[in-house]
Amino acid sequence: MPVLTQLLAGALLTLAVTVTHGGGVAAVAHGLGLDRRCVKGGFHLRTVATLSTVALLLLALHLVEIGLFALFYLTAGAFSTLEEALFVSASAYSTLGQGEHVFPHQWRLLGALEGVVGFLMLGWSTAFFVTDMNKLLRE
Repeated sequence: MPVLTQLLAGALLTLAVTVTHGGGVAAVAHGLGLDRRCVKGGFHLRTVATLSTVALLLLALHLVEIGLFALFYLTAGAFSTLEEALFVSASAYSTLGQGEHVFPHQWRLLGALEGVVGFLMLGWSTAFFVTDMNKLLRE
């Protein structure tokens, strides 16, 4: 499947999953009465929209960061196609591992470093998101 088709499908699925997750979290909070305890006036669709937007923007930021590594790998000749470079970069960044793909010997250390960087950036985003969510729920 062409890279652009995969990226478009990924973007559409990401949007669908994020909106579904935002609505699901809001429904759980509403069902358990958490919204009445935390938010003045009860359930706010604006809060769901804001949290979903924050999640999508953070994901976009991570995709840009993965893309930076992938472009470096492609430019340096570590991988021959953009798809392969993106796959390996996303696997390393998310600390999932490379599966059947292995970094070329001369780039193994950078691949490991990308895993550490990704772990830190994902943790930073999680902390930011939780802090942001707490602020929104207390408005």
